[in-house]
Formats: sequence, C-alpha cells, structure tokens
Amino acid sequence: MTSRIRAYILAVSIPVIVFAVIGGYLGQVMAQGDETFRYLRVFEDVVSLVVSNYVEPVDVRKAMGGAMKGLTDGLDPESAYLTPDLVKAVESNVAAGPADVGLDVTRQYYLRIVSARDGSPAAKAGLRPGDFLRAIDNKPTRDMSALEGGRLLQGAAGSKVSLLVIRGNAADPHPIDLVRERPVPVDITSRMADATTGYIRIPEFTGNTPARLKQAVDAVTKTGAQRLIIDVRGTSRGDLDEGVNAARLFVKDRTLAIRMTRTNQRDVIAGQPGDGAVTLPMAVLVDPGTSSAAEVFAAALTDADRAALVGTNTLGRAARQRLVKLPDQSGLWLTYVRYLTPDNDPIHETGLEPDVEVEYPDIEIGAAAPTPDPWLQKALDHLAGRKPA
Repeated sequence: MTSRIRAYILAVSIPVIVFAVIGGYLGQVMAQGDETFRYLRVFEDVVSLVVSNYVEPVDVRKAMGGAMKGLTDGLDPESAYLTPDLVKAVESNVAAGPADVGLDVTRQYYLRIVSARDGSPAAKAGLRPGDFLRAIDNKPTRDMSALEGGRLLQGAAGSKVSLLVIRGNAADPHPIDLVRERPVPVDITSRMADATTGYIRIPEFTGNTPARLKQAVDAVTKTGAQRLIIDVRGTSRGDLDEGVNAARLFVKDRTLAIRMTRTNQRDVIAGQPGDGAVTLPMAVLVDPGTSSAAEVFAAALTDADRAALVGTNTLGRAARQRLVKLPDQSGLWLTYVRYLTPDNDPIHETGLEPDVEVEYPDIEIGAAAPTPDPWLQKALDHLAGRKPA
C-alpha cells in the first residue's frame, strides 16, 4: 500500500472509529485504546487486500465512501454518511425547495414513512406511517439516507414528484404522483369527543405548543370536559425539549425526561413549581408515526401515571444528531444525545408500548380511514367513569 493511500485511510477512518464504531462512548475508547487501534489495523489490511487483489484498479476514494456508509448503516436509522454536497446543504441550512409533499422519513432498508403532515399532499393521497418509499423520481432509496430522501421530496411549489410506495406486499409497489405544496402551519385543534370528554389534536411540537395546549384544555373544560384524549398519532415533528415542556402542563413534582450523552452522562429534566396544573384523567393516542417530541411527551405522562397510551407501539426516534466533517469535505451525521423515559428506559430504537392496544388497520392506499375511529373508541371506553383527581 502506498503512503498516500495509507494516509488517506487513517485520516478518514480515525474519526469514524472514534465517533461511529465505538458508538460515541469516549470513556470506553480511552480505556480500551489497544482494541480500538486493532480495528484500525484490520480496516487498513482489508483496504490493502482489496487494492492489491481486485480485478481492476480500485478508486480508493469511492471505496472509502462505501466503507463509511457501511459503518453508519450499522449505527441507527438517523445516522448517515453524507457526501460533500449534502454536507454543504446541512451547513447552509437551506432547503432544496420551498415546497414539499408533507412526508417525514427514516431509514429502514428502504426509506420508511414516519408520518404525513396533516392536510399535506401525502396525507390526502392516503400515505401513512409504516409505508415504504422504494423510489423517488425513479431513484432507488435502497442506499439513500433519510436526509437525502427528505431533500429529494422538496422542490418548487407546483412541481411533481413520483413515488413508488410499498404497503404490505413488496412485490406489488404502488406508483403515486404528488404535487409539492408550500407547507401550511398546522395548529392544535380541539373538540368534544362525547358529552364529557375533550379531544385535542397536536400535529407538531413548537415553542407555542405549551400555551396553545393550555388554551385547548381550557376550551374543552369550559364545554364540560371531565376527561381528556390527546392525539399524537403521526406526530413526528418538533424539538424534543418542546415535548418535555408540553408535558409540564400535566405532570407535577417528578422527572419528566432524561438526556443521555455520548459519555453516558445522564441529564435529568425535573419538574418545576407550577407544573401539573391540569389534573383531568387522560389518554394519549399513539401509533407508528408517533416519534421524537411526541414520544418524549407521551413517556412523561405515562411514566407519571397521568395518562394511558392507547394504540400501537411508537416509532422509537428520540435523539439528536450533529455533523462531523471528514478531511475530504464529506461528513458523518451522527446521533450524540438520546432521550430516555423518566424511569431511565430507552426510547430511541425501542419506542413506547401502549397500555391499551389497538390493532393497526390494514387498508389499501388511498382508502378512507376506518370509522368509527377505533383508537378514539378504545380511549373513550378506557376513560369511562374516571373523574378528576
């Protein structure tokens, strides 16, 4: 192996080993330094063997890119290897276009739909959590990061994007064309589910969510609500800490969440004076699209015995990522903080289990949702007869 190739391998692989293979546990890296560098030597040997034995001359830069992608694929669905162009896009924080189709995606072999934003073109077309995107504009998603897929879904308002969607049978994908629209802000809505039960829908978590949630609770309470149902099905957008802040309205005098950093340090997010103003019995509707801030919110309520979770397992995406640049201007998009439940249980890649399970309906793409709403009915049955504490 030439010194130039060796230097390139070391320059790229050392940060990858430190941040990816060891999973970010710096203390373990320091304590097991010999083991770490043994992996580096094996990695160098593999590249040397490929360069020396492959039938054609090897483009080392291309091969290393594939190796970096393989390393990050072995971490979690949100971590990824980014090309130099994607690194520039992340650093500039500029969207690929002012419009989109309303999809939030993650990686699970193909790109998997996490949620379709309320009222978006994707929601109107009947796409839902758990559907897979096999291709976007004829570009296969098999080797695509969630970041790249999200940018391909953006574009000019009025432009069309073609999707190949899998639901159920992978051998029978459905071609769907959507027209991109400028995102319209979605707000919390509320109504009475029955004579004594208020229903509140949280489509996303923002800085205004705690105040708007309080207003919604006050509105249904004035109408006669003695119980509450909060709907976070398909709610995947918003800052994780805003989920914690929204939970403060209902949880008093206890831990709300725990942040775990790459050094295994745990930062406890505790209650504050004035928390827990609302004491009505509650249920929270969840499904495979419930993720991120919505999961942190739901975990805080169920661990405090303030609400029953009604529905199906949540996605399991409660972490933050950041960019680690590599010498060739490519980069790694790596998870560096995970949120735990107040009882110190993982959420990321695990999700939350419902207290009251509802079978996820098997419906065709584009078909109407079942009526009456089985989630809502189960929640009403669970809350029947329960009175404020």
